[in-house]
Amino acid sequence: MQGRKVYQEKLFINFQLSDQVPVDNVYRHLKEKLDFSFLYSLTKKYYGQEGQKSIDPVVFMKLMLAGYLENLNSDRRIINMTRMRMDILYFIGYDLGEQLPWHSTLSRTRQLYGQEVFMELFKRVLKQCIDKGMVSGRRQAVDSVYIKANASLDSMVEREILSDAEAFSAELSQQEEESTNGVKLERPRDYDELKPKKNPSNKTHYSTSDPDARMSVKPGKAAAMNYLGQIGVDMASHVITHVEVFRADKRDQQCLPELLPKLVETLKGNGLQVQEVVADAGYSSLPALKAIEDQGLTGYIPNNHKFIYQRDGFIYQANENQYVCPRGGSLTYRGTHPTATGYKHVYKLSKLVCRECSMKNECPVMTVNGGIINEIVGKHYYDRMHERMQTRKAKILMKKRQSTVEPVIGTLVTYLGMKKVGCKGLVGVNKCLAVAATAYNLKKMLKYGSRKILNQAQVLKGNLKKGWITSLSLILMVYSIYRPYVKSYN
Repeated sequence: MQGRKVYQEKLFINFQLSDQVPVDNVYRHLKEKLDFSFLYSLTKKYYGQEGQKSIDPVVFMKLMLAGYLENLNSDRRIINMTRMRMDILYFIGYDLGEQLPWHSTLSRTRQLYGQEVFMELFKRVLKQCIDKGMVSGRRQAVDSVYIKANASLDSMVEREILSDAEAFSAELSQQEEESTNGVKLERPRDYDELKPKKNPSNKTHYSTSDPDARMSVKPGKAAAMNYLGQIGVDMASHVITHVEVFRADKRDQQCLPELLPKLVETLKGNGLQVQEVVADAGYSSLPALKAIEDQGLTGYIPNNHKFIYQRDGFIYQANENQYVCPRGGSLTYRGTHPTATGYKHVYKLSKLVCRECSMKNECPVMTVNGGIINEIVGKHYYDRMHERMQTRKAKILMKKRQSTVEPVIGTLVTYLGMKKVGCKGLVGVNKCLAVAATAYNLKKMLKYGSRKILNQAQVLKGNLKKGWITSLSLILMVYSIYRPYVKSYN
């Protein structure tokens, strides 16, 4: 016969949340493996001794992690999702029917805590990854990503308007005072108001909703208000070892000298020594190359396409500080000038001399103003990098870099809520990126344990087929593999 379910709500029920969360659930693993107690002492300075109790710092940070693990970039959505998920409730220590914090409490608490709280959480999780043997530390890859800011291009105004605000306010006050005295004011029509608005730029305009955001353009896409996130990844394990956010009007080559010492210091504090740094051509500049060598590291960064390693036939004379062309002409030093990536030395030969040269049509440095050689300041740094990049190892590392750091950035943007941030300000975006990177490392750490068991089981299966072990040793080996995981669930 056909069945029909009739719902009748029970008056009394025996229910335990911990019994309903599966043993292989991600949040159950995180609850058992992570210790958040350090947050109490770290955030104590942000609270007074009187007044109402705030949200538990541990609950707040767990909700932040759950938000990024679920790819939620809204505090309201985090609370709504938590209300419907028993595993997240179990993770944060709340029971069914217990009142959750308001979504506005999450926003205020995020603004209250300093950036060091979120970075400390990132470093603690990174240390657990290192203790498990996941991180080599020897070779690090660095890359950047634009993070969309919570601001619009329509919010950009000219910077001069802010300086003229006081004068404009005083003028309005004077007009109101005169109008109250019975004087009717007629302002002549300002035809400048009808002129089209100038194209905004970071030098002339800024966003009123988020002053730290900067306008930037990705190839093939429209301009937008962004931040520039820098990601350091261990090439042996794909674990994120450093994150930092800069304003989007900065270039990668300007960020590397600032982030590199922090990355090295973080790993050094955990007993790991960085030896090599791999990045793309966007990080090539004199300050960046000097920073790599000052840290005692070996860099693998392609030089800019404008860099010229050597000019056939042109000999540099260091004593005279000049170049001698194949026909014997001297290109003398004419000064140092700034460029987009640093400075250049200019060497020039008079156009009167070059005009009489029989090789002027084939001369690689010939211009309408004569022979000119633009030499990058600090050329010996670029020369060493150029020679290193011609090796087979460098070509292998550049291919490996693409398969290491770029998938990590893609995961952060696509699955961990970093496509667009909801908070504003440089410090706020740094907090968001630190928690997103923490969530990424946590997922890597959980997968590492299960993958390790799988690898050991495969080795065990292969040895069993070859007849290398007896039944007793098989039992002992299986018990040693699964013992720590069985104990954690009892």
